[in-house]
Amino acid sequence: MNRLTNKEILFIGFMLFSILFGAGNLIFPAYLGQAAGENVWAAIIGFIISDAGLAVLAFIAIAKSGTFESLLNRVHPVFAFLFPIVIYLSIGPGLAIPRAGSLAYEMGVKPFLPNVIGSSPLALLVYTVVFFSIVFWFAKSPSKLIDRIGKVLTPTLLVLMIVIFIKALFTDMAQFKEAALAYKENPISQGFLDGYQTMDALCPLIYGVLFTTIFRNKNITKPSLQVNYLVRFGLISGLLLSICYLIIAYLGASASITGKVDNGAIVLSVVLQQLFGTSGTVVLGVIFTLACLSVCIGLITSCAQFFSSLFQKLSYIQWAILLCVISGLVANLGLSQILKISVPILGLLYPMVIALIILGLAHDRLPFHQRPVYVMTIGLVGLYSLVEVINSQWLHGSLSVLLSNVPLQNMGFGWVIPGLLGFTIGCLVEKYKSTTETMEKKAA
Repeated sequence: MNRLTNKEILFIGFMLFSILFGAGNLIFPAYLGQAAGENVWAAIIGFIISDAGLAVLAFIAIAKSGTFESLLNRVHPVFAFLFPIVIYLSIGPGLAIPRAGSLAYEMGVKPFLPNVIGSSPLALLVYTVVFFSIVFWFAKSPSKLIDRIGKVLTPTLLVLMIVIFIKALFTDMAQFKEAALAYKENPISQGFLDGYQTMDALCPLIYGVLFTTIFRNKNITKPSLQVNYLVRFGLISGLLLSICYLIIAYLGASASITGKVDNGAIVLSVVLQQLFGTSGTVVLGVIFTLACLSVCIGLITSCAQFFSSLFQKLSYIQWAILLCVISGLVANLGLSQILKISVPILGLLYPMVIALIILGLAHDRLPFHQRPVYVMTIGLVGLYSLVEVINSQWLHGSLSVLLSNVPLQNMGFGWVIPGLLGFTIGCLVEKYKSTTETMEKKAA
């Protein structure tokens, strides 16, 4: 039976960090730092919990369940078929990959172009063709991802982050300002909600396919050993993510910016200008390009493997090409439009994912853990989240007064109570079924 060396475990953990650490992982903690100001450390703790923390827990939950499909099948076979497709489309060509491609252009190329050319749709189109051609070249050989990403892109990215942090420590930066309204009363919960935007808790749910390939190539077949390795990969990547978030949030809080900022990309641009002058734009462009490239490679690889196994008329290479083309087309909608679409989608998916992770982790310790518990818990969480999305996107908040009566709603966790109610109902249903079956057996 083959085993991974400590060096291989480290590099695979690096690779996982690199394919998790994309555009959102840069801009959202930077914006949080600037907005949270004096409450930055409390807010970033919440952010780390919902991002790196949930990502690690997701790996453990899936490892304990065997596969992502096994975990979903506890809800229902139809759910197990549809939910992964929605996840893959959202975190793949429908949202995360185009967002990374668009942001790589906005931060890595556009600042160096004349305004007329940089604002031209043609320039973005040309860039996305080049960018996704490079992504495809990396993704066409999944077995080589450890060498190409874990050993090259990740160390380069980490070195750049450390250099920036050291420079910031020895530079007279601005004092942390007063926290914005959203971060004054509940900085931890607001930071937790901000962590949704990175989509990292969704990534472990789809990267299982990628690790299946790695284990097959390394001839690692023992399930318990695979679980052990998945947990270790998750912990390495989670630690690296947390370190980067602390650095980026500190930089964001230290940036001297007057007036309101719209996103973290602006915050990072300002702080690197303050640290490195005009060369800061170059440093930032390299960081964004590396981060966006790494995450796109990982996502294209996982999505192509998933869809080629589900719809086998197209090969892995054909799916990879198709996904790159679709992602490039969506990226040309522009960053602002993509970010606008992401909020309601993530608001719907994340509560169900968190509920699944919790049930998966606690499965062996639950008094009842059959289908009714999973169906009722996930069903009510999903229904409540759907109502919230409809209220915010189409009803213009007309149900907000009614929803405010739900405990934890003002902190953004109104779905918790429906989830607990669904869990209770599921346990009662299962208890009734088991009692009835016992009585029937005795009567027989």
